[in-house]
Amino acid sequence: MSAWLVLALVMVASCVVVLTVALLRQRRSGEDEDTSETPDVIEYMIMMIGVVYAIVLGLAIAGVWEQRNAATDWVTQEALALHEVHERVEVYPVEFRDRVRADVEDYVAYTVDTEWAPGPDAGELTERGDRMLGRVRSQVSGFEPTTTLESHAYQGVVDQVAQASRARTERGGSAGTTMPGVVWFGLIIGAVVVVGMVFVLQIRRSGRELVLAGLFSALIAFLLFLIWHFDAPYARGLTESVEAFHTLFPQATGG
Repeated sequence: MSAWLVLALVMVASCVVVLTVALLRQRRSGEDEDTSETPDVIEYMIMMIGVVYAIVLGLAIAGVWEQRNAATDWVTQEALALHEVHERVEVYPVEFRDRVRADVEDYVAYTVDTEWAPGPDAGELTERGDRMLGRVRSQVSGFEPTTTLESHAYQGVVDQVAQASRARTERGGSAGTTMPGVVWFGLIIGAVVVVGMVFVLQIRRSGRELVLAGLFSALIAFLLFLIWHFDAPYARGLTESVEAFHTLFPQATGG
């Protein structure tokens, strides 16, 4: 099921629930119920709760968005560093150069096809991936330059492999969800409380009030969905995450 379909279903379901409760409440209420006035203290409390929840939602969205950008940056740095290794070994002997390039391409292909396979574990590190990158590191570190040009390129290649290894480690740390369960508990309970406050204000069954109540609940559902979508930087939006590998290594990834 696509993310857009999930979003549409959640928003429609939230609207249906709120409107159904409002209509049932209106039907069960007595004709003499006064819906024109709400105590000032209740209005003040509702306003403060709404403001606090809006701040919490904003902080949660900003947090998951920042984590998503950082996770994408680590993938880009890993791909760029490996591409630099692939290109800088041009000055090395043909046999050694081809062997290093083949190992880099094998690592990239394995990373894209296996470590980034769709699912909740997308982007997580594997022992085989560690061994494949370690093989590249051992080859470039163990190479003994014999010419001035090879000597100048040697340190740069070693540094780029180290950068790729660091980016890979950080990428593994960014895999999975970033929001703690207790935060999700607070966001969901807060959403229930905030939407429930609509009924404390004793909305009537007029078309305008019902539409506003439905749109308000749909907005809350959309914001929660946005946090959920960005909470796992690699598991959701998979194509975007590995775009750097496809762009720099089309021959290895089939891009």
